[in-house]
Amino acid sequence: MSSLMPWLALSAGGAIAIQAGINARLGVELGSTMLGTGVAFAVACLVSLLVVVFQRAGMPSVDRLQAVPLYLWGGGIISAFGVGMFYFLIPRMGVGPMMSFALTGQIVLAVIASHFGWFDQPVKPMNLTRVMGLLVLVAGVSLIYWEKT
Repeated sequence: MSSLMPWLALSAGGAIAIQAGINARLGVELGSTMLGTGVAFAVACLVSLLVVVFQRAGMPSVDRLQAVPLYLWGGGIISAFGVGMFYFLIPRMGVGPMMSFALTGQIVLAVIASHFGWFDQPVKPMNLTRVMGLLVLVAGVSLIYWEKT
């Protein structure tokens, strides 16, 4: 399974690029970025709940729900902001530049989060190689979309 994970991750990234373009266009067609975001989230919520039902995962107990740290419930707010910005910016920037800058931001923050082990995730300490990789990533995206004015 571990050799399959990078391919699944690449597929997930590709799916995000496609859904971002589709849902950004949905917002344009509906005349509202946030309405497009809301519709996309409603459909995603419905599909997710159907998967839970078919998996027969069961609902967590009230005690378990109350034990979840309060800040973890804020992920939906961050998702709404991030996804809303995708759908707002893609029609203005294009899907390529938006995805490139967004993915660069994701990778930079992910490396920082991994360094500190935020959210009880595995720690991957920052080192010179990772810093150089981030610098090359930022430089590469900057060069790809550099436009002389």
